[in-house]
Amino acid sequence: MDAQIKGTTLPVLEMQLNPGEKLVAEAGELSWMTQSIQLTTTTQTAGAKGMMGVLKRAVGGGGIFMTEYEAQGSPGTVAFATKLPGQILPIKVSPGNELMIQRHGFLCATEGVELTMAFQKKLGAGIFGGEGFVLQKLGGSCDAWLELDGEVVIYDLQPGEFLRVHPGHVGMFQAQMAFEITTVPGIKNKLFGGDGLFLAKLTGPGRLWLQTLPIANLAQALQPYLVQGEVTAGGAGGVIGGAIGGIFGNS
Repeated sequence: MDAQIKGTTLPVLEMQLNPGEKLVAEAGELSWMTQSIQLTTTTQTAGAKGMMGVLKRAVGGGGIFMTEYEAQGSPGTVAFATKLPGQILPIKVSPGNELMIQRHGFLCATEGVELTMAFQKKLGAGIFGGEGFVLQKLGGSCDAWLELDGEVVIYDLQPGEFLRVHPGHVGMFQAQMAFEITTVPGIKNKLFGGDGLFLAKLTGPGRLWLQTLPIANLAQALQPYLVQGEVTAGGAGGVIGGAIGGIFGNS
């Protein structure tokens, strides 16, 4: 198996599979594949143990179905592109080295991956359009590839050291780190600060990866230029607005 990350601003992961090798991804992640790649859709992949595991993922906002990609008869290629400008990160996962990742961070992994919903909290329409804040737990024993939005900034926190982060900027962190959602201190800050009401507090020891482009921030920046799904600038607005609406609708 050979992995190649191509591109810069909107990268794509191309995986070269030998006959019999498999990859696992959430349904709907595929960008393209060669003719020797066969896919199988299932609900029993990636750590969803029985119907309760499937329902837990669904309630948390994750996909019910997972897809296995296997090269049959001859080598093949399968590719997964990012949904937003950002980066693709290769990660080695093993027991004791689990990760908590943002809701849309999982791209694909080799066999042995366990992907479950681990944290969900409603933060209100003012923060995430009413969707709340969701984290997935990435475990098992596998090689995985994750997508984070914008640029990636890494912090290594010492024991007892903590960082307070706007929840949308939390891309990924080691699962053993203490994590909690706190409110912004001070009544004036809550009412007039303009930075939302909630912050994520992550306490070391451990490593965390922050992303600079939360999708909620991108949507807010584009909002003044969109009127009922169309860009106000002119004729091509309907096409552009529809494309942007499609991106947000599928995210």
